[in-house]
Amino acid sequence: MSVKIVTDKNMEEVLEKNQIIFLDFWASWCEPCKVFAPIYDRVSAAHPDLFFGKVNTETEHLLGSDFQIKSIPTLVILKEGTIIFSESGVIPEYVLNNIVAEARKIDVSTLIKEDPEI
Repeated sequence: MSVKIVTDKNMEEVLEKNQIIFLDFWASWCEPCKVFAPIYDRVSAAHPDLFFGKVNTETEHLLGSDFQIKSIPTLVILKEGTIIFSESGVIPEYVLNNIVAEARKIDVSTLIKEDPEI
């Protein structure tokens, strides 16, 4: 699956149709975002069964606010509608691949039992 554009208009559908969601919050003027983009694209191509989306913070203010994005690039991962990871900055490709592997393993029901506020 290639990287998809995520907006306020399609976010609900993305959540309904995908168990694991990777979101890259970015902006066109952001130099670190430009460095991270090809890394994110390559990892997305290596994991076609997962949803990889990009959120333009210049146009999607509501989503940026909903996810409390304070700096970019920021990677947010949701599993079963629950945020399981959020990190700002450029993530190296090998680290991002490791994060993908860990995201697959996480049992959200266990997380919720451990921290009911999730």
